[in-house]
Amino acid sequence: MLQRRPILVTGLHRTGTGWVSQMLAATSDPSLAYLWEPFSKVHRPGICTATFPYWYPYLTAQDGQRFAGPISDMLAFRYRTGAELRAARSPKDLGRLARDRMQFRRFRRERAVPLLKDPIALFSAPWLADTFDVDVLLLVRHPAAFAHSLQRRDLVHPFGDFLRQPLLMRDLLADYEPDIRKFAADPQPIVDQAILLWNLAHAAIDRFRAERPAWAFARLEDLAGDPIGGYEALYARFGLSFDEHARATILAHTDDSNPVQVESASSVRRNSAESVVAWRSALSAEEIAHIRSGVEEVSSRFYGDEDW
Repeated sequence: MLQRRPILVTGLHRTGTGWVSQMLAATSDPSLAYLWEPFSKVHRPGICTATFPYWYPYLTAQDGQRFAGPISDMLAFRYRTGAELRAARSPKDLGRLARDRMQFRRFRRERAVPLLKDPIALFSAPWLADTFDVDVLLLVRHPAAFAHSLQRRDLVHPFGDFLRQPLLMRDLLADYEPDIRKFAADPQPIVDQAILLWNLAHAAIDRFRAERPAWAFARLEDLAGDPIGGYEALYARFGLSFDEHARATILAHTDDSNPVQVESASSVRRNSAESVVAWRSALSAEEIAHIRSGVEEVSSRFYGDEDW
């Protein structure tokens, strides 16, 4: 068992997990080891040798044992050089290998606490918590903002990946099976995909809120609107030192002099207060009404009339 609890920052993709994780990692005590989406189908095998055939894999006590070893190795910062070498296809891959192996050595030396930024691990969060004593932060983002983000980046979802996981369908997504089958068979407009994704993910998140009251939950809009107050509370919740470096980093990445919209999906420096409501001017009134109508049953558990 690890001496300090790893942290998982998760939620639906495009809900700010990268920004929040990097702001948490600004603490100087303890050292946090930022691990990028190990549950992704495209993660690097040197970091985690587990392979996931689907987006949003669902691991349980019933079928998760074969993944426990690779994830344990990752959390202990045991880099798998051989696995990475076998996957390397270019000089860039070899450069990444050298960088990641050195970074894992530093993490071990500093006794860093693993910080997993991984929306793809959303449905597996209970298994991670129970198997590795992972502490969990679940993020929620406004459904219209989520739909706008998918629309801007033309991100479509493979709904068939849900259907190929019988336990996931049985345990968490049964209420949405007819729609999932429809969307898997006949791709729908991105806004409609966003509505279905938001609903099924947040119905699960709402269930986790009831079943896992010790977990942390936060709305992205609240953190973006009051970054210092919001992060100071999260730092206290996870036992992180909210020092001057952390404060300065958070201010620099949320200041109103930063752009509202950025082209790079990996950029975390923006005008946070304005970026989270950019959907209000980007979407038409008809689109907003359509989104609200489609999500209202679930979204009313997280957002009120004033948020629309």
